[in-house]
Amino acid sequence: MKHLLIVDDEPSICVSLSFALEDDYVVWTATDAHAALEMVQAERIDCVLLDQSLGQTSGLALLPRLKAVRPELTVIMMTAYGTIESSVEAIKAGAYHYLTKPLHVDEVKLLLAKALEFQALHKQVRVLSEAVKQQQSYAGIIGKSPVMGRLFALIEKVKDIPSSILITGESGTGKELVARAIHFEGNRAAAPFSVINCAAIPEPLLESELFGHEKGAFTGAYQSKKGLFERSHGGTVFLDEIGELPLSLQAKLLRVIQDRVVTPLGSYEPKEVDIRIIAATNRQLEEEVARGAFREDLFYRLNVIPIRTPSLRERMEDVAVLIDYFLQRCTLSMGKREKAFTPEAKKRLYAYSYPGNVRELSNIVEYAVALSQGELITVEDLPPALTGSKREGQERPLEPDGVTIPGGITLEEAERRIILHALERNGGHRKKTADQLGISERGLRQKLKQYLETE
Repeated sequence: MKHLLIVDDEPSICVSLSFALEDDYVVWTATDAHAALEMVQAERIDCVLLDQSLGQTSGLALLPRLKAVRPELTVIMMTAYGTIESSVEAIKAGAYHYLTKPLHVDEVKLLLAKALEFQALHKQVRVLSEAVKQQQSYAGIIGKSPVMGRLFALIEKVKDIPSSILITGESGTGKELVARAIHFEGNRAAAPFSVINCAAIPEPLLESELFGHEKGAFTGAYQSKKGLFERSHGGTVFLDEIGELPLSLQAKLLRVIQDRVVTPLGSYEPKEVDIRIIAATNRQLEEEVARGAFREDLFYRLNVIPIRTPSLRERMEDVAVLIDYFLQRCTLSMGKREKAFTPEAKKRLYAYSYPGNVRELSNIVEYAVALSQGELITVEDLPPALTGSKREGQERPLEPDGVTIPGGITLEEAERRIILHALERNGGHRKKTADQLGISERGLRQKLKQYLETE
């Protein structure tokens, strides 16, 4: 809860306002300027309701002294004799707004909510501006390491080029962020930026979503629909998990790249499109090409400008910057007070290897902010992966010796045993199994179909 200080020389007003607001705020009161200053210095006050007249002291004189102690403090003035001149004077002195007595509780509550919302937005702008000032980010991507500096420089070079781009890297390294940076920092920023996950949509729906369809093209096609490529004319299409695109659609995508035309389902009339295609994958597409799962000609068409997003293990000097960024973001989004990690907790964060990369670090910080009670986040507030402890309901990880791989068997048989063992350990839950093995659900379905048919 936010902390509110009520400053009024009439104790009855302090009591009545405290009673009205105590359900929504931690309320403090002071009846003179000296007590108010001490309170702001000692407690983490977020907002002050300040009476203009405090006996022999003026609230307008106290206002700049309060702001000097805590510049981010939000102050709302109260007076029984409101005039335009005094309102202007209060705003100039740094007050957020002005209330005239007698006060109406609903009006006070509404104004406090708006004031604190403004305070949070102002704080967020300040944090993000500071990050930019320190050159620790580029287009929303956080990092100050040399490897990220090279990535930012590459994005700057290619952002206006219409050639196809292939972004590779481990899961959680920010491939979509890179794609967004290329689009929104470039000359196509005013045009659409469209995203589609090639592994998340069944093949028949995926074809319709990408290329569109005419009325009556298939059962349920009651009206014509423009596809993603046509809807994104002039902009950028980001094809995530391109390695999961079925072979039948790879040929159609190749034509889009080569001829810049799309042909909707049920139509024989191609339509011209002006789009830049950015694809991403965490797979080794060269290996997929070698085993016939991905078209070689499409790979070379996509891989005109290759960009690799580094793992967090390759830029551990960015961990401190990322922790601060995620900490600020999480406390703001959860409406919590400012927090900080203890030295021991930071030591655990710096020593961890982050197999899930930046996405995992973000989740760890969010977990810690949500579970911590005080202003300091301790080791006990960190997820079990960093503490080595097991909590009730924690999923049991797949043990490396949980499945026997005898010598002399083929790689395919070893893969079959590992996948089926993981599926059994996860109680047949395919999404958990796919996440644990680092493959997509579609990829897991294909593997299971292959292995179960051969049993």
